[in-house]
Amino acid sequence: MSDLSYKNLNLHYSDQGSGEPLVLLHGFLEEKSMWKDVATAFEKTHRVICLDLLGHGKTGNLGYIHSMEAQAEMLKFLLDDLGIEKCYLIGHSMGGYVALAFADLYRNCVMGLCLMNSTAMADDAEKKINRDRGIVAVKQNHKTFMRIAIPGLFSQENQSIFSDEIEEITKEALNMSQQGIIASLEGMKIRAERTFILDQDDFPILMIIGKKDPALDFNSLVAQAKKGHVQSVIFEDGHMSHIENKKELIEVLSKWLSPRTTKKLQ
Repeated sequence: MSDLSYKNLNLHYSDQGSGEPLVLLHGFLEEKSMWKDVATAFEKTHRVICLDLLGHGKTGNLGYIHSMEAQAEMLKFLLDDLGIEKCYLIGHSMGGYVALAFADLYRNCVMGLCLMNSTAMADDAEKKINRDRGIVAVKQNHKTFMRIAIPGLFSQENQSIFSDEIEEITKEALNMSQQGIIASLEGMKIRAERTFILDQDDFPILMIIGKKDPALDFNSLVAQAKKGHVQSVIFEDGHMSHIENKKELIEVLSKWLSPRTTKKLQ
């Protein structure tokens, strides 16, 4: 575990293993620890970089709106400090939005992009209204907001199956500041649509889709996965594939990251 000073705030990250660089970007209300099993699975074949995004974990806040571009710029600063010129990116949910922003800003630095339970679409009008409602709820009681929001990311049947994991994630999230939560909600609300990235063939793109994902529209994700040279895998569960479908996820990522991988992952 390491820390780096970035714009007068603390940037917390880990750097383990050796091989081609693999950057793992967590989602909203998460922190880099969400990747512990995935990072362990790939540290023998890749140099695995995990970081706490702005306002999450042990990384500080940078103002009152954490845009996806600001997150991407922080990631580029970290990679430059580590001497990494190109990397694979795997982003979960909000981490996928950051990965897309990074690919937009620094395309030549990307070896491959995986959107895990994430979308290249911008928030529609209804989603923006829900973000604003979330901000109001956070201002009233941010801890209650997190206790409600986190279980709702799992498929309904998995909320009881993974109750221990939900409790652990919630306990970690409760350390977040109110400012960090709101700044992320504001940043996600104003993010740009980046479906054009899915149409390019500069680097391989993989989409991990949860059939029962309560946070994203399944049909929209399937439509995005048909664009360009995108590969896709559909799991039967919810938004938290690294927990709900951990074994299958690691198998899919292993095939995707292999230089001998074929077009078909299923």
